[in-house]
Amino acid sequence: MLLEALDGEETVVLRAGAASVQVQVEPVGRWFEAYVRRRNRNASASFQELEEEEESSEESDDEEFQLQEYPVLRTLDPKDWKNQDHYAVLGLPHLRYKATQKQIKAAHKAIVLKHHPDKRKAAGEQIVEGDNDYFTCITKAIETLSDPVKRRAFDSVDPTFDNGVPSKSEGKENFFDGFAPVFERNARWSSKKHVPKLGTMESSFEEVDNFYSFWYNFDSWREFSYLDEEEKEKAECRDERRWIEKQNRASRAQRKKEEMNRIRTLVDTAYSCDPRIKKFKEEEKAKKESEKKAKAEAKRREQEERERARQAELEAARLAKEKEDEEAKQVAQQAKKEKEIQKKAIKKERQKLRTTCKNWNYFADNEAESVKMMEEVEKLCDRLELTSLQSLNEVLASGSKEDSKAAVEQQVREVNAQLQREKDAEVQARQAARSAEQASGGGGGGGKGWNEEDLQLLIKAVNLFPAGTNARWEVIANYMNLHSTSGMKRTAKDVINKAKNLQRLDPLQKDEINRKAFEKFKKEHSSVAPSIDNAVPSERFDASGSDGNAAPWTTEEQKLLEQALKTYPVSTPERWEKIAAAVPGRSKKDCMKRYKELVEMVKAKKAAQEQVAAKSKK
Repeated sequence: MLLEALDGEETVVLRAGAASVQVQVEPVGRWFEAYVRRRNRNASASFQELEEEEESSEESDDEEFQLQEYPVLRTLDPKDWKNQDHYAVLGLPHLRYKATQKQIKAAHKAIVLKHHPDKRKAAGEQIVEGDNDYFTCITKAIETLSDPVKRRAFDSVDPTFDNGVPSKSEGKENFFDGFAPVFERNARWSSKKHVPKLGTMESSFEEVDNFYSFWYNFDSWREFSYLDEEEKEKAECRDERRWIEKQNRASRAQRKKEEMNRIRTLVDTAYSCDPRIKKFKEEEKAKKESEKKAKAEAKRREQEERERARQAELEAARLAKEKEDEEAKQVAQQAKKEKEIQKKAIKKERQKLRTTCKNWNYFADNEAESVKMMEEVEKLCDRLELTSLQSLNEVLASGSKEDSKAAVEQQVREVNAQLQREKDAEVQARQAARSAEQASGGGGGGGKGWNEEDLQLLIKAVNLFPAGTNARWEVIANYMNLHSTSGMKRTAKDVINKAKNLQRLDPLQKDEINRKAFEKFKKEHSSVAPSIDNAVPSERFDASGSDGNAAPWTTEEQKLLEQALKTYPVSTPERWEKIAAAVPGRSKKDCMKRYKELVEMVKAKKAAQEQVAAKSKK
């Protein structure tokens, strides 16, 4: 800091001061020790100073403490020194783990002055020689409490410490009074300073959460090496020493595990009994319920808004459709009126044309020409449009007979020419279709005509010999050659080409072919030859009669018939009556007739396959 100028003096700047420079200083000695202690405990320098002040204040109070004489000190067994209370031996049972090293040394000094063997011997007391005197217990006590490691080991198994955990019933009756002292008592084992308090009913959620987070992650320094049953220093060899160390590590780990389970039980019990947790959960539940209700309300409003928008769109669409329908209706009515007007006008013009031609006797000199011209006039009435009829009627009305006849004949020639062109175009289209069909039929016999019977036979053969049949198309060609009445010999190539053409046919054309085939089948099987009209048919294959069903067999009926044939063998009495009863809608004669057809188809199939097999062998 600059000195203040005196009265009458002036302050003069001789030169600019140098800028501040940061210098890295490494602590050494006791300052380094304090630095390491602060870093390990995550404490600032000011906090370290406060602790040092607190320790100095505690040391200043050391002189004020009073020793409490241990009543049974003289009766202690020096050999059982490990089970004694070292704080009580030194007269510090009221301070215990809170006693400072200075207080421990002062207590030891005071008790040594009183119980030293030399003092007692001088006073005439009988002294036990060697380590069997109770003074050995005082020596062991100071050795244990003056060593920080040994003292921590003894403090970990402090015989006066209460390891009890309140039950749930005790915690629910008076939670804070029941658990607060327990947590404060167990806080001494924490490796971290500033253990959070249990708090009160008014504590915030963050404080409660911080408290339970700390205790659920509790880091305890408590260890149980003091309870080791074996001392490795007593081992006679290295192997025995290792065995003792192994046994001690296992027992320490087991006790550490039990200690952590005790702490976890304490925290779990407190958490389950804590009324604040219940309050926070209820608040959280109420918050979630309110958010859920708000979300549902928002969703409901959104749905209502969408529904209103949809209804508005539907209403607008309905109005637009009604308007469009009304406009379309008006347009249709207007078109109908115009059509009616045009129809009346055409009718009027046609009548006018007929009347005019009739008045001129159809421009003919005899009856034959008159009739012929009458037909031509009717043709004109059918073919000419309104404008053409009007023009023609105007010419007939204003012209002479010769001019009128020429005009009519001119119109007749034009109409006949138009009809001829249409007829020629139709013939050409038919020829082109026929040529295309012949070209798609392939070479050889494919170009030859296929009548309806051959087409039906092809369809039947394709269904009879499905895909997977050996030499399928050769078998189908042989089947057709055996059963065709046209006498045309078909090859496998012809059959394949025609089958492809049938697949490309329009479904309506396929239905027409099947309909014609069924009509032909019905016609052939419904008529009876006169020569056998009075013949008595056999019971087995009689297919005629007025009670027969000529409808084609469906797939379901076919399956029922096959199942009935298997169920009722040939030896069954009244076999065909039972078979007919198993097929609804079919009589005995229908079943016998269908059986005969199936037998013939099987025979034909076998014959076709045998013929193809014989050709392949050659």
